[in-house]
This record gives sequence, C-alpha cells and structure tokens, in this order.
Amino acid sequence: MPQLNPGPWFMILVFSWLVFLTVIPTKILNHTTPNEPTPMSAEKHKTEYWDWPW
Repeated sequence: MPQLNPGPWFMILVFSWLVFLTVIPTKILNHTTPNEPTPMSAEKHKTEYWDWPW
C-alpha cells in the first residue's frame, strides 16, 4: 500500500513547513502599520483651575 510509505510524504511535510517558517513570516513582517506613533513633546501642558459658576 503506497499510503504507508513515509518517504515522499515526509519530504512534502518538511518542505511545506520550510515554506511556512521562512517565506510567510518575511512577507508578513514587511508590512508596516499605517499609523506610526509620533513622539510626545517634552513640554508640559499648563492646567488651569476652572471655577464653576454655582
């Protein structure tokens, strides 16, 4: 029965995992996020006391 011969199926398994572990992560990691974070400014915002009218 040819289904029980592990020779060709093992190589197919190895090559498919080789593709999954080398090609696909490099394609995914090449994408950049559309909203790059901008650095915060060093100045502190001045908070003022707001007097409620009641």
